Amino acid sequence: MNDRLRFGAFLAPHHPIGEHPTLQIRRDLELAQLLDELQYDEFWVGEHHSGGWETIASPELFLAAAAEHTHRIMLGTGVVSVPYHHPFTTAQRIVQLDHISRGRAMLGVGPGALPSDAAMLGIEPLTQRDQMEEGLGVMLRLLRGETVTCDGSWYKLRDAALHVRPLQREVPVAVASMISPAGMKAAGKHGVGVLSVGSYSPEGLTALKTQWSFAESAAKEHGQQVDRSNWRIVMPFHLSDSKEQALREVGEGLKRWNNEYVVGIIGRPDGKLFGDGYESAKYMDEYGGGIFGTPEEAIERLQKLQELAGGFGTVLSFAHDWAPREKMWRSYELLARYVMPRFQGLLNSIDESAARVSANKAKLMAGAGSAIMKEIAKDERAVAAFKNMQAGPFTIAPAQTTVSSK
Repeated sequence: MNDRLRFGAFLAPHHPIGEHPTLQIRRDLELAQLLDELQYDEFWVGEHHSGGWETIASPELFLAAAAEHTHRIMLGTGVVSVPYHHPFTTAQRIVQLDHISRGRAMLGVGPGALPSDAAMLGIEPLTQRDQMEEGLGVMLRLLRGETVTCDGSWYKLRDAALHVRPLQREVPVAVASMISPAGMKAAGKHGVGVLSVGSYSPEGLTALKTQWSFAESAAKEHGQQVDRSNWRIVMPFHLSDSKEQALREVGEGLKRWNNEYVVGIIGRPDGKLFGDGYESAKYMDEYGGGIFGTPEEAIERLQKLQELAGGFGTVLSFAHDWAPREKMWRSYELLARYVMPRFQGLLNSIDESAARVSANKAKLMAGAGSAIMKEIAKDERAVAAFKNMQAGPFTIAPAQTTVSSK
């Protein structure tokens, strides 16, 4: 596995009800631009159609707009709900996005997260995971350039082929995984990546210990290979000058998200209402479902998360509205400035150079001082100036003097 940990953001999105939806979307586009400037690697956007909080219905449309405001960050559907669409048109849209973004598209797929979405479309929940795996197989064949004829469980194809191929030689693909092994098994069967979108829940964290084994077993069974470097884990972050400050900045927004959306609207069976925002953030931080604190604490927590999972390639910050915008954006900046380079090997040579120079500073400075004094001795005016300097109100040690003269 590549030892360079990648960083990104996962935008569901989760926006509180009561705000202008147009302004929410514009703010999300600005977030994509900010992350691109801060050297984040990936930006994933979801698809939802009900519930009020998750207001992006077409990740491909959103990412096409984001592509015009960014330059290097990879742009992924996080995720397309496969049973809601014809596999051919989904594959076609990803190809279009790949060209619009100049080769930065990623395809994330899932069965559909909200029961209310499936209900509106008349989709039986028990069929969604099988349909997702079925549709993924067809899309991969089309993206590889194959001509496909088949009668699917909700679609038909007759000598179907994409008349435009992706710009990338191979579009990165990832399957959403929650707690059940279905997503991991589908990823293993087709030899693609994994997007663990529920890894910040207590159940999701517990499942991380065994999840990857499902992907490896399925890959072996179907003659495929999977790589942990293609495993992406979603985790909420909020960084500030101290843990206490981070918890207080994020607390009330986290409480509202949990009480109003997770429990109040979605009706998560194991959800519980929080009475105090600070306590809700403290609880999430303590069980490991969020990384709240300083950059130094984030480094330590990420190391522990890697140990728990056994290694992964990308960590995605769960994009939220739990703190004021300026506080959230500063959190992204702190993560980029002080955490990301530690996991990407960007500071190793800098630290080594500083340590090497520090260990040899006396010898190096003595040599430099001798060289300067040798040149001063060649010119009488320079010698006089140097003597005047030494006779002044400030007495400076010779080595320091030579450096100052330089």
